[in-house]
Amino acid sequence: MFVDHVTIKVEAGTGGSGAASFARFKYKPKGGPDGGDGGRGGSVYLKADGNLATLLDYRYKTAWKAQRGLHGKGKNMTGASGDDLYLPVPPGTVVTDAETGDVLGEVLKSGDELLVAKGGRGGRGNSHFATPTHRAPREWEPGARARSGSWSSPSSSSPTWAWSASPTPGRARCFR
Repeated sequence: MFVDHVTIKVEAGTGGSGAASFARFKYKPKGGPDGGDGGRGGSVYLKADGNLATLLDYRYKTAWKAQRGLHGKGKNMTGASGDDLYLPVPPGTVVTDAETGDVLGEVLKSGDELLVAKGGRGGRGNSHFATPTHRAPREWEPGARARSGSWSSPSSSSPTWAWSASPTPGRARCFR
C-alpha cells in the first residue's frame, strides 16, 4: 500500500525540574545548597531515509513522544537528558502544520533532518539561587514545557520529471 499523506501528533519531552537539596557533612554542619539542575527534554526530528518510499509506518501509529528529562538530584547532580526521537521519512517529504497549514520545512535528500518539536529546558536547582545574603535558598525551577502539535506530511516522492521512451532507438522524450 502506498501512503503519501499522513497527519501525526508529535510531542517533545518536558525538561526535568531542579532540585532543592542541602549538603550535610559530618564535620561541616552548614554545608550549603547543592541542588542539581534538571535534564533537557528530548526533541523530535524528521530524518530522510533513502530506503523508504512511503509513509505507511505513520498511518497506524499517529502519536509520537520523545523522552522527558530527569529531575536534578543532590550533590549538584544534573538529571539525565531525554533521548531525541528521529522519525524516518522518505526524501521529498514536506511538513506542514495541520492547524494553520504553514509549511515548516522539507527533507530533500537522504540524511537531511528537520526539527519539528524542540524539547523543554531543564529547571535550575537551588544552588543557582545562592547569594552572599541569601545563603540557604529553598527555591528551584520546574522544567520548561515542551512544544507539541499535529503535523501533516504529504510525501512528494512522485517525480516531477518523467521519461517516456519509444521502442525505436534514439527517441526519448522528457516532459513535465
